[in-house]
Order: sequence, then structure tokens, then C-alpha cells
Amino acid sequence: MMKFHETIFKVITVFFSIMIFACGKSNEEPKQAISNVSLIENSVVEPRISSNQSSIHDDITNSRSNSITRAISKLTPCVVGINVTQIREYVTRNPFSDWFFEPYFPERRRQKKVKSIGSGFILSSDGYIVTNDHVVDNAVRAEVFLANGEKYEAEIIGSDYISDIALLKINGNNLPYCELGDSDEIIIGEWAIALGNPFGLFELGQQPTATVGVISAKNMNFGRQEDDRVYQGMVQTDAAINPGNSGGAMANALGQVIGVNTFIYTGNQQTQGSIGLGFAIPINKVKEVVEELKRFGKVDRQFITGLEVENLRLSVARYFGLKSTKGVIVSNVERNSPASDAGFNVGDIITEFGGEKINSTKDIWKVLDNKDARAGDLIEVIILRKTRLYKLQLKLGKVS
Repeated sequence: MMKFHETIFKVITVFFSIMIFACGKSNEEPKQAISNVSLIENSVVEPRISSNQSSIHDDITNSRSNSITRAISKLTPCVVGINVTQIREYVTRNPFSDWFFEPYFPERRRQKKVKSIGSGFILSSDGYIVTNDHVVDNAVRAEVFLANGEKYEAEIIGSDYISDIALLKINGNNLPYCELGDSDEIIIGEWAIALGNPFGLFELGQQPTATVGVISAKNMNFGRQEDDRVYQGMVQTDAAINPGNSGGAMANALGQVIGVNTFIYTGNQQTQGSIGLGFAIPINKVKEVVEELKRFGKVDRQFITGLEVENLRLSVARYFGLKSTKGVIVSNVERNSPASDAGFNVGDIITEFGGEKINSTKDIWKVLDNKDARAGDLIEVIILRKTRLYKLQLKLGKVS
């Protein structure tokens, strides 16, 4: 019996020993697990970029660069901002608008220096710059600043009021200059980029501001304005052009300058910003004017035709069997003149001149005036000779 109790005691002792050992092992396992978790949290896992991800990144980067961004990058170094000090005249008139008070309140004129801004672009590495005449008109000082931060005092080489084109010169060497395009090759609907100094923002970022649109129209003829400027063959764009953009470059997607930004239409007198109607002087016309300004400092508008005309009287119209007196009759053609070279004869009746219907001699001079005609210009003329219509090309000649 004693042995039986001893046996039972030994079994119980072994059982509890096993249980205590098992519990000790179970308490150690969570600690090991927590320790493992801590190691994972503290470790740094380097990301692995696959070749496909790298290719996608390159594609996105490349897609951001296109013909427009490349053109702007190409043009930025050669587009300039211009600060101008001008002399402007102000008139104080009789406030009573009555002849009785005129001797006591005579008209007074005073001059004042004012500062204005504009844009331009470099034509050659030796520092010739083109801008609008109205940017530097009556200027006593003009300062040009480039995208690299450099500033120069500019000399006005020549300025043409009528065409609104001016040529400046800065003293520099190996300057970046713009590539000029061919405005005769402009396509309606192609990209148009306007670069310049709107509201004087150029100096803030040391770079021209760029806006993008399309060519909306070309060969827009506004004729002679009230201020005597003549705008013919203008290029229209919806690229935003604002005050300060005058004289800046209008370019195509190839980064070629195709025009000089000149004026805009605004909604009303209170709204001075762009509404998508901007106009530029075509670069081919600019090239011609700049060449004359560079050589002579002015534009020569003298020309000859060798043609004399008279108004068509009723008796003459009846003699030729005409139903109206619309048109002018050629009364004389000088020998060896542009008119004789074009094939005019005495008695020819001019019905159209430069694309305009002609009723009197005044109409011919109006066409020449509105076209800002100069020697070398070609004028298309429709004449009535006996009973047939002919088309002649009159090339205006130089005055010797």
C-alpha cells in the first residue's frame, strides 16, 4: 500500500513538471514573435524600379517636350524687353468752348517725360533689333534687356511712322538672334506663338512671356488709320497679346518669326486686355522696311507710274458706248515708263485698281495711299479696251 502511494506521488510530480515546462515554452514564443516584428519595422526596404517603370517615366518626360516648347526654348534668348522714356505733348484747351473767352484762355501745350514698355527681337549677332515705331516714338532713351539678365542702352537707327516699324542697335557681339520665316507661306490654323514683355513681366522672370494660339486669318487690310499709320496684309491670331507685347515676335511651331505683334482689338475702352483678336505685321514686309532703315534711316515712298488719267465724262462714256461714267480714262502714257512696260494705251478705261472698284481719279490715289505704296510694288489693274476687259500688272518705278 505504501508503494502504491509512492507510485501515485511520482506520477503527479512528473505531470506537473511537464506542464510547467510547457508553459515556460509558450511564454517565450510571443517574445520571439514580437522581436521579429520589431526587426521588420526598423529595416529599410529599398524600392525596386523595373525597366518598364523607367521606360514609362522617360515617355512622360519626352511627351512634355513638343514642337511648341522647343520653339519657345529656341526663341527665348533672342526676344527682348524694352523700357522707353518718351516725350509726350499734352494740350490744355479753353474750358468754356466759346469764342468770347478764347483770348483769355488760349490753348496751352506742355511736354512731359513718360516711361513706357515694349518688346522686340534681335535680328543679327551684332545687335540689330526690330520693334514697333509706337514703342519708341519720340523716345529720348531706350533700354533693352535680354533673357540672360544683360541690359543695354539702345540706339534708334531708324523709325518709320507709317508702317509702324523701328530698328534699334545695341553694342554686343555674338548675340543670339531669331530665325526669320516666310510670311507668304503662313497657313491659317497653324500654331502661333506670341512672345514679349506684357505688362513689364519680362524683368520679373528674366524671360519673355509666351502665349499660344493659332493663325486665325492673314492678309487683313485695315488701310490708313486716323493717326496716319497704315496696316496692310496683317496676320491675325487668337494667341493672347497684351499691352507691352507690341514689337515682340509672332512665331510658328518651327521657331521662325513670321510677324511683329502690333495691336489688338479689345471689348471696350475699359477693357484693355486680349479678347483673342491680335494682329501682327507680316515679317516679309518688316524685312523690306528694315533694309531701308538700315541703309538710309528712313523709308522712301516716292514712285512713278508714267500714267496720266482723267475722270470719265458723260460724253466720253457715250462715245465708248458705256452706260455709266464709272472708271477713269488713260489720257497719257509716258515712254519707257512703268505704264508703257505694263501695256497701257491712251483711251484705256481703268475699272479696277489694286483690287478696288474705281469711280474717279481720287479712288486711285486712295488705293495707293491705303496700300502704303512704294517703288517696286506690283498693282493689278483691270482695264476696258474697246469692248474687252484686260488685266495688267503695273510695277511702280523708282524716282531717278
